[in-house]
Amino acid sequence: MTKRVGIFAGTALAAFLSMTAVGRADTISYADAVTTIAKECGSDIKKFCNGQNLGNGRIQACLEKNASKVSPSCTSTLGSVMTSIAQRQEAQESVFKVCQHDISQYCNSVKGDGNILACLLETKRVDNKECNQAITDAGWR
Repeated sequence: MTKRVGIFAGTALAAFLSMTAVGRADTISYADAVTTIAKECGSDIKKFCNGQNLGNGRIQACLEKNASKVSPSCTSTLGSVMTSIAQRQEAQESVFKVCQHDISQYCNSVKGDGNILACLLETKRVDNKECNQAITDAGWR
């Protein structure tokens, strides 16, 4: 088990480093993640995970369980996709903290996370690069 996790963790780390070397990359949408994994790992999923209920992270678990037999392109793609999804989730969790200054400056009277987000997106005066990048990485722009 440790060897399999190590293979995927190493792939994910390499993908992460390649994305951060140039700066923060836009994250992948959940729909694009599914499409990409289906395209690159479809034959491996059919071969090793056939007949299984694959929701709730079970595709990743099945592919990791069969890591020694899964194609290298699938392994690489899965690592990249999982890294990007993790970045998206991190951005979604942190966007209101990262954008706190802009929220207090431009959207102070707005209530509710969805309304605050709409205010940030509509406010053209937001020039905080970290805030703008967090919104983009969260997939909300």
